Amino acid sequence: MTTRAASPGAAAARAAAGHWLVKQEPDSYSWADFAREGRAGWEGVRNYQAQNNLRLMKPGDPVLFYASGDARSVVGIAAVARAAYPDPTADEPGWVAVDLRPDRPLPRPVTLARIKAEPSLRDILLVRNSRLSVMPLPREAFLRIVAMGS
Repeated sequence: MTTRAASPGAAAARAAAGHWLVKQEPDSYSWADFAREGRAGWEGVRNYQAQNNLRLMKPGDPVLFYASGDARSVVGIAAVARAAYPDPTADEPGWVAVDLRPDRPLPRPVTLARIKAEPSLRDILLVRNSRLSVMPLPREAFLRIVAMGS
């Protein structure tokens, strides 16, 4: 019998389960939109690695909201309100969505440049795989980014 080692991404997701970062283009859905609505289905994600991360999210898990595009900043803290369920926007089975609820905006947005300049954050997926839209964060990295935005 042969065993296959877990991918580094899967191992990182398991190790960091419980703290997350999601990316959103503010021109299509901003933190202000999210805060006004009070809850949102995080649907339409069609990247397999991001989908695996959605499946690992649990209600109550804290989530950083990252505004991509020109902003390139973590702008707020949210929480998982509902665990993975079938994505209603998917044309085929197997895709999932989660519900998120806003908690609070960060007093100061934390730019990607500041994150990259922080030595303790150099290995997080946001720095190493900037195209991934849903990613786990180690607890220490999550707390460090929140502190940088306080």
